[in-house]
Amino acid sequence: MKRLFTALVALVAVTALLAGCGQKGPLYLPEDSPSAPAQAE
Repeated sequence: MKRLFTALVALVAVTALLAGCGQKGPLYLPEDSPSAPAQAE
């Protein structure tokens, strides 16, 4: 029984950590910005 409880706690902890990472808010595509001019050497 203790082993099942430990596995359940570990699963909840991993799920909480994975749910907490990433960008919050709606997904969006980055706007196309003009690239910087190449520097002359």
